Amino acid sequence: MNKQELIDNISTQLGHSKRDVSNVVEAALEELKRAVARGEKVALAGFGVFQRHDRAARTGRNPQTGEAVKIKATKLPKFRPGAEFKAVVSGAKKPSAPKKAAAKKSAPKKAAAKKSAPKKAAKKAPAKKGAKR
Repeated sequence: MNKQELIDNISTQLGHSKRDVSNVVEAALEELKRAVARGEKVALAGFGVFQRHDRAARTGRNPQTGEAVKIKATKLPKFRPGAEFKAVVSGAKKPSAPKKAAAKKSAPKKAAAKKSAPKKAAKKAPAKKGAKR
């Protein structure tokens, strides 16, 4: 799945325009990149943790000549998946069903002029033995 497919799926699930969903996805990703670049840890519950990993300068070897080469210090993004994400990927847990878009509210209905008396709870009939669904 690429970013456009993600945007299409989210807009379908939530019932919002693709432009609005695209703006939200872009803003979220941009803020995530900025926070990690500043050295902050971004933890998304149930999904995982994004953070910056600092690599120290070190000496390496050129594989062709065997000559020692200095490697500069660098900063890299790192992702550590959360337990729920791991469980879904491994198949131990089913992913939650996507939420359906809420129906748009129509004009409010007028209240009934006459209030009825509260109903008493009806007793349920016991389940039949041997009946399977």
